[in-house]
Amino acid sequence: MKKINIAIDGFSSCGKSTMAKGLAKELGYTYIDTGAMYRAAALYAIRNGWMTEETMEEETIRESMGQLDISFRKDSKGNQNTYLNGEDVESEIRSLEVSNGASRISTLPFVRSTLVSLQQKMAEKGGVVMDGRDIGTVVMPDAELKIFLTASPEVRANRRFKEMLDKGENPKFEDVLHNVMERDQRDTMREASPLRKADDAIELDNSHMGIKEQFEWALEQAKKIKSV
Repeated sequence: MKKINIAIDGFSSCGKSTMAKGLAKELGYTYIDTGAMYRAAALYAIRNGWMTEETMEEETIRESMGQLDISFRKDSKGNQNTYLNGEDVESEIRSLEVSNGASRISTLPFVRSTLVSLQQKMAEKGGVVMDGRDIGTVVMPDAELKIFLTASPEVRANRRFKEMLDKGENPKFEDVLHNVMERDQRDTMREASPLRKADDAIELDNSHMGIKEQFEWALEQAKKIKSV
C-alpha cells in the first residue's frame, strides 16, 4: 500500500498528539509533533527572558531564530522526546507557562515560517503523521487525509487538568479552563495561519469518546484512503 501523509488539526487538549502517535505507530509512519516545536521555541524565549506574562521581545526573538535547533529523538523505551539545542526538554515544555507561551509565540509570522519550512521538509517523502493547528491548511495542504478534532472547552480543560495532576502538579481547574479558552481565542483570531478546519477535512467531536474509540475511527479513515 502507498504511504500517505496525515494531517490532524484541532483545538488544544483534543487529543491530537495521542491520535497522531497511535496512527504513526500502527502504520509504521513518522510522527511530527509540531506543537512541541512551538513549545520548544517558547521555552527558548522564556529561558532567555525575551518573553514574560506581560511582554514579548519580538525583534530579539526574530534575531535568535537562526540559533534555534529543534529535533526529536526516541528514548530507551521508544518514546519520542523533544530536544532543544541538544537538551531533552520534553517534560519542561508541557507546563502551563510554556503552553501559554507557545500559543503567543506562534502568532509571530517569522516563527511560523521558520518552523513550517522545517515541517514541510520532514513531510516531503510521505509517510508522515503531523498534528497541530494549521497542518491541513498551511503545512500539508496536499495531505491525503485531514482530520479536524474538536470538543467542548470544559471537557478539554478537564482532560488537561487530570494530565497535570498525574504529573504531580497542583493546578486550579479554573486556571486551566481559562487557559484553554484563551488559547482558543488566540489560535482562531491570529493573523498568521489561524486555526480553522480545512475544506476537505473530516471533523470529529470527541467530547464523549474514549482514546481507543477515537483511534479506531481514525485508523479506519486512513485505511480507506490507503486502499484507494
